[in-house]
Amino acid sequence: MGEIVGAGLLAHVPTIVLPDDIRRSLNNGHESTLYTGLHNLRREVFDVLQPDVVLVFDSHWFTTVEFVVTSHQHRTGFYTSDELPRGMSSVPYDFEGSPELAHLIGKIAEDTPECWVTPIDNEHLPLAYATLNFLPFLHDGQKWMSMSVCQTAEQRDFATVGRVVGEAIAQSDLRVALIASGAVSHTFHHLRDLREREAAGEEHIYSPEARDWDHRVIDALLEGDHAQVLAEMDQFLSVKPEGRFGHYQMMAAALGGPACTAPGRLFSQYENSIGTGQVHIWFDRPDHGWTGGQ
Repeated sequence: MGEIVGAGLLAHVPTIVLPDDIRRSLNNGHESTLYTGLHNLRREVFDVLQPDVVLVFDSHWFTTVEFVVTSHQHRTGFYTSDELPRGMSSVPYDFEGSPELAHLIGKIAEDTPECWVTPIDNEHLPLAYATLNFLPFLHDGQKWMSMSVCQTAEQRDFATVGRVVGEAIAQSDLRVALIASGAVSHTFHHLRDLREREAAGEEHIYSPEARDWDHRVIDALLEGDHAQVLAEMDQFLSVKPEGRFGHYQMMAAALGGPACTAPGRLFSQYENSIGTGQVHIWFDRPDHGWTGGQ
């Protein structure tokens, strides 16, 4: 029987993969805790857990008529970002996938009413940096795969897909770590202002409302109150969380949804990235299970 060995809401911001001098210069000479936090996460969590598979809910990968999960046996190549080719250019990647888990997710989805998930192994399927940026920090031979955020999905759809993922993992013989890859609030400053808003301090978050909502969500997650975050999703959407927070919603549903009471551990400070709210929060698997024993 498989299990989810840990899960995290992690920031994939491009600054984490920039050269050290450039990254620090953007933050008034100081190091970003988003960068150091991933190194700490590798040492304190990934090296200890040694998961068989990492499944990334990718908030940069939008599909329209279905969710898609990668089912490649192996992926290798070079990545250049169409969004930021100056900072992420010809980055090599090479990792194994988990077609067995992808096809199990697809099979369970087929048997689940109003759930559409398609495994795809096309060699030309693009990759997004929301999946790739963690590899230099966290990858150590694990199988690595990703799932899209369907842009026409509603909260009930994210919940259904997350439950399907959780069921598929339980039916497998795999130890899986989940990553909800994306920001909390996600509105950028305007082009003519953003270069003055690149430092990590939260005073640079796009608006006071976005900052307040981010803190409310983060505080609830640290307390393990996933029920509050999910219940208040419609209000949180008013400050435009990345990918309509679908990356978190699917992860949370895989962990038990509102019944999950796993408290989070901060692996970074709450940081700004040209207006958007970023943070690393890790959820350890409770001894009594993800759903608080329910």
